[in-house]
Amino acid sequence: MNPVFDYHALAPELILTATIVVVLVADFFFRERERFQTSRLATIGVLAALVPILTLAADGTTRTMFGGAYVVDDYALALKGFFLLVAYITLLVSVDYIGEGDYYQGEYYFLLLSSVLGMVVMASARDLISIFVALELISVPTYVLAGWRKHDTKSNEAAIKYYLFGVLSSAVMLYGMSFIFGLSGSTLLSKIGQYAARPDLPPLFAVAIFLTLVGFAFKISAVPFHFWAPDTYEGAPTPVTAFLSVASKAGGFVAILSLVYFGFFGTKEAWQPVLWALAAASMTLGNLSALRQTNIVRMLAYSSIAQGGFILAPLAVAADGNAGRSAFEAVVIYLLIYGAMNLGAFAVVIAVARRTRSGEISSYSGLGQTAPVLALLMSAFLFALAGIPPLAGWFAKFVMFRAIFDAGTASAYTLGVIAAVNSVIALFYYAGVARRMWFRDPSESGVETIPASTPPALGIALGLAAAVVVVIGVYPQLFARIGEVAFPG
Repeated sequence: MNPVFDYHALAPELILTATIVVVLVADFFFRERERFQTSRLATIGVLAALVPILTLAADGTTRTMFGGAYVVDDYALALKGFFLLVAYITLLVSVDYIGEGDYYQGEYYFLLLSSVLGMVVMASARDLISIFVALELISVPTYVLAGWRKHDTKSNEAAIKYYLFGVLSSAVMLYGMSFIFGLSGSTLLSKIGQYAARPDLPPLFAVAIFLTLVGFAFKISAVPFHFWAPDTYEGAPTPVTAFLSVASKAGGFVAILSLVYFGFFGTKEAWQPVLWALAAASMTLGNLSALRQTNIVRMLAYSSIAQGGFILAPLAVAADGNAGRSAFEAVVIYLLIYGAMNLGAFAVVIAVARRTRSGEISSYSGLGQTAPVLALLMSAFLFALAGIPPLAGWFAKFVMFRAIFDAGTASAYTLGVIAAVNSVIALFYYAGVARRMWFRDPSESGVETIPASTPPALGIALGLAAAVVVVIGVYPQLFARIGEVAFPG
């Protein structure tokens, strides 16, 4: 039988693919001073890909292709829209950073869009093969992007570490997937889910699930598979770091979410303890390590590891009590809010670095006096990450704890206590940066401030991220509704 192509359902992917080709070809014809045009083409393509997502959402029909391996439903559409919006903001923060540096511009946008295409495919993947292909399409371009500062030894080191750990994790993950296929006889998550519900599962199936989850644990930089993240985040160009910390990490979470809910849910004894341990370790080690950092990017890197633990927490108790639906919604909502908070924080880091040429936390001393708007925005993003009302982060923490309490088991309550303690620890280093901005003298920064205005594109990115953080904090029903609609049940 010939495969059925639903071109309306595949429209976001087709538009992104066409944009990638146009950006690659157009770069050959632009003169050096016109290379910035590739960023405009990339931005137009990303915004155009959002249009069919809106029309598909308005239609409301679940579309299944390739024998169930590719599904376009509300869950997929919500995450596709999220990835495209993250890509749009990343393009905004990239345009001046890349344009003003010693970078190849056309190839940068080609690789960035290729990784975004992998994320969009991942949202609809319901098959082990399509999940693996989507994950590699996400990862391989980012290996190159991490080393984009080609004359910087730190950037080269970041790319090598990221690549080596990435290849190893992919091999482990694929090894686990091969066992799953051999035991269940299918790569479709729906068929694997039927097999996982059997009472007489062999122990090897639990081992296969463990190996698969370990591979994805690297992708989301969960402890103890996080070693690459701080060095890679510090060495990569800051827009790439922002992209890795939000979009690339979210791609891994979407893969885990799909595997657990559509494939492994019937055998919770195999995956829940693994996710529980990953969540607890990531929250604790991530926050404790962030306390000791003196570089703002490394601090946000360890913060990102800790935030990954918070996102994993609801999923780690999803099969207990009444937590199934609330856990699913909590992961989706937390991802959406985390994207706005973290992208906004990195956008401020880029704006401040234009003035100070430094990434040290000490360079933020007195920022409230020298650049009060940037200090206000950074304070908002940091306190949102800490979960302080009325900023959006409080709602992310609320849905996480709600899912944990819905589980109602001793292990769930223990994880909730660990999450609560870590939320307090996180406040110390977030508030420490805010205190330095508002209550220290600019002379304590140790750097000479260079007059530099915030470029319009970067200003738009800051405005969009700040609007989400403030509006969702005051009116969280909007994201709550997205979480409810996205639930596949």
